[in-house]
Amino acid sequence: MQTSLTIHPLRNLPLVEAGDDLSDLIASALRDTGTELTDRDVLVLAQKIVSKAEGQQVVLADIKPSPAAVRLAAETDKDPRLAELILQESTAVVRKAPGVVIVRHRLGIVCANAGIDQSNIDHGTGECALLLPRDPDQSAARLRDDLAARTGVHPGVIISDSINRPWRLGTVGIAIGSAGIKVLDDRRGSTDIYGRELKVTLSNNADSIATAALLVMGETTERVPAALVRGLDLVQDTQRASDGIRPPENDLFL
Repeated sequence: MQTSLTIHPLRNLPLVEAGDDLSDLIASALRDTGTELTDRDVLVLAQKIVSKAEGQQVVLADIKPSPAAVRLAAETDKDPRLAELILQESTAVVRKAPGVVIVRHRLGIVCANAGIDQSNIDHGTGECALLLPRDPDQSAARLRDDLAARTGVHPGVIISDSINRPWRLGTVGIAIGSAGIKVLDDRRGSTDIYGRELKVTLSNNADSIATAALLVMGETTERVPAALVRGLDLVQDTQRASDGIRPPENDLFL
């Protein structure tokens, strides 16, 4: 049973640029605060700094819209170049309306605009957009390995992003990548306090952690792109964030 949980924002990280070593930046930030990692800690990183470090920032002037992108842009009041990126990053357009495009991303995530963002990035070389990491689970695993090599400790790692949900207003955090985390807690087949068998209870620990960390990381001008979550007992090696994606054949709303 979980008895306590603390979330520590890492406030002293520099602005991340393409090619930066995130394990070095995280290790330095922890040293500056006098914090030592443990094998039960979970580091949550905003997707944006991972994408920046991996060079996923695109200059829109370099994008040539296809006829399909031009049509999508006209239907949704979007820049045709952004529409082209959305189509390139997606396997299917799920819903579209003026101002919004819901797609199934190539990673399997159903989200708005293929997760492409233009906020909190440098547009000094011209208008830009930031794509999701190419393989967030792999990015999380690589960061975990790099931190272990530096510190001798194997923390859990989550790469988080914000997402809107059907039926609810406002965004919450989700884990788009993870390593060393028990992502899904499957209680089906066990019983409740009255002995009744549980049929559908399947908790997504990684998404819950991502949302909790978002409370201290923020989404606008806070400049807190990472947090250390302490007090959990969920670190293990067998699951990834992609295990939490509902298969299309089981999705009643697509």
